[in-house]
Amino acid sequence: MRYRVFRTGLLGTAKKTVALVVTALLVACAPLSRSVHAQSSESSENTLVIHADKGKDTINRNIYGHFAEHLGRCIYGGFWVGEDSPMPNTRGIRNDIVQALRKLNIPVLRWPGGCFADEYHWKDGIGPRENRPAMVNTHWGMVTENNHFGTHEFLDLCEQLGCEPYICGNVGSGTVLEMQQWVEYITFDGRSPMADLRRMNGRNEPWKVRYWGVGNENWGCGGNMRPEYYADLYRRFSTYLRNFSGNRLYKIACGASGANYQWTEVLMREAGRRMNGISPHYYCGSGKKSRSATRFGEVDWFAQLQRALRIEEIIEKHAEIMDKYDPRKRVGMMVDEWGAWHRVEPGTNPRFLYQQNSIRDALVAGLSLNIFNNHCDRVKMANIAQTVNVLQAMILTQQEKMILTPTYHVFEMYKVHQDAVLLPTELRGADYEYEGEAIPALNVSASKDRSGAMHISLCNLDPKRAADLVCEFQGTTARKVSGRVLTADTITAHNTFEEPDTVQPAVFDDFKLKAGTLNVTLPSKSVVVLEIK
Repeated sequence: MRYRVFRTGLLGTAKKTVALVVTALLVACAPLSRSVHAQSSESSENTLVIHADKGKDTINRNIYGHFAEHLGRCIYGGFWVGEDSPMPNTRGIRNDIVQALRKLNIPVLRWPGGCFADEYHWKDGIGPRENRPAMVNTHWGMVTENNHFGTHEFLDLCEQLGCEPYICGNVGSGTVLEMQQWVEYITFDGRSPMADLRRMNGRNEPWKVRYWGVGNENWGCGGNMRPEYYADLYRRFSTYLRNFSGNRLYKIACGASGANYQWTEVLMREAGRRMNGISPHYYCGSGKKSRSATRFGEVDWFAQLQRALRIEEIIEKHAEIMDKYDPRKRVGMMVDEWGAWHRVEPGTNPRFLYQQNSIRDALVAGLSLNIFNNHCDRVKMANIAQTVNVLQAMILTQQEKMILTPTYHVFEMYKVHQDAVLLPTELRGADYEYEGEAIPALNVSASKDRSGAMHISLCNLDPKRAADLVCEFQGTTARKVSGRVLTADTITAHNTFEEPDTVQPAVFDDFKLKAGTLNVTLPSKSVVVLEIK
């Protein structure tokens, strides 16, 4: 059994070095650790220290953001059913989806893409719907769209959700003028051709739209650009994105694909002073032998979680480059696409990316959100891909039916971290080993909200073994504990339209609080959130 030490939110460079040395010593002494384990209680394997008096960084609520692209059935057949639909809707937007997402305290929604953004021309999606020209969605299935869901409908959706809009503009096939006019159309309160056009289309008052993406994946589907070329384009486009009528834009540059650190280096060097954020993307893929979302073995479980954990290394290395050019951390890291990517469900359009969602995906979500929380000094937004019917979705629909996925439940359980103060933690834990490889069995983040309540989110990645954990608190005394758990009997457990509640949160009480020390038993393959008062 190997042991690791993890410290989050507490360490400077020197302390990180010490932590690495300690970790190396612990690994080197693994035989001794095994003998101690054999003679002592199993709970001694895993210890967690929470520094309740050392929190300083706030977990930006936008880390719990979402993404909705014109892809498959995310917009049409998901959010948008049209005003004439028999399904209950408000101005064409499906009511049950809005109600479900409001329970997550959804903070921000990114739209219209994705790859779709760089072929989208916004003027096609305004005005009377019967007069809007159709377009071919060349990226996602070559389907013809009627453009009935456009700027007004998206901003109405955000108002119904109570979230901030994040619009991604077209750099790949659009023009500077087109993007400039879009900002003016949405945000200008004065008299101008664009503001008057907005009024003619039924909206007198401007909207507030803070977050604006200058292109998407311009290293790939957004134009196959070199970083030097895109950096120059970003400088040009961003110059003409104006702040109208008190609306202040937060300009987000296209970030790297995964571990493409050269992209970040060039963008920060050439355009870092002109951006507010930069948006790396990372998808952790699927299994090793089977890419199915629901038919897989432990080899696939392990491989998926191993890749999901890699997002921490990617964040840290991009952050190191950003720190070189931006030591004051003015530029936010906006991980505006992340998540699992499985094979589509049998019988569905392969370009619609419709996939199921199991307890494995819940663990991907839980550990990823913990990592984002722990790096909230630099990570200011993250947007899981995608909200409805696409990739690692919150919600799946089938005509009038709707189900909530295990990933939805993780977001609902973790919403307690939004705008809370990150608490530094030290986790010493055993590994989850499989076929000669190992990953940490446990994953954690902790925060304190405005009322003073602490929340600890814990993931046990081991699909077979429960984990005993001893939690100690520094700077406070724990007096009352409550909890919730998301787990399942099998690694492939998921919700279906026939059985929508197979995986759902339950009350968790497998803990003992004595003299300020908390002993917890985490079920295998579980996500647990504890509240400490």
